Amino acid sequence: MSIFDHIGGPPAVTAAVDDFYRRLVADPDLTHYFDGVAMNRLKTHQRSFIAAALGGPEPYLGRSMREAHSHLAITAEHFDRVVAHLADTLTDLGVGADIIEQIGAKLAPLKDEVVSADGAAVRAG
Repeated sequence: MSIFDHIGGPPAVTAAVDDFYRRLVADPDLTHYFDGVAMNRLKTHQRSFIAAALGGPEPYLGRSMREAHSHLAITAEHFDRVVAHLADTLTDLGVGADIIEQIGAKLAPLKDEVVSADGAAVRAG
């Protein structure tokens, strides 16, 4: 059984994404990343990405993580805060620690694509 199925499939991913973005936007250190962002569109992309990353039936067809985040100048500290919010979201939704660790292992390699070493915008390519 995939992680996607284990956590409850589409309804669980939707609940997680909604709560996750509520937390991110409420975080004073992260909220500026979402200024002017069409949140419904972003949530749709995030649901697709997370579902695919967790073994869901549909492939992720969006932009690469580097391309999607290159203009944001995301720091390692902010990336880690986002990961902590995701873990808190999953914990509050009743996902077990072992599954959260598996999800973290699947998403951890993205840090190199999302973060620039000095916080300056990463160049795609």
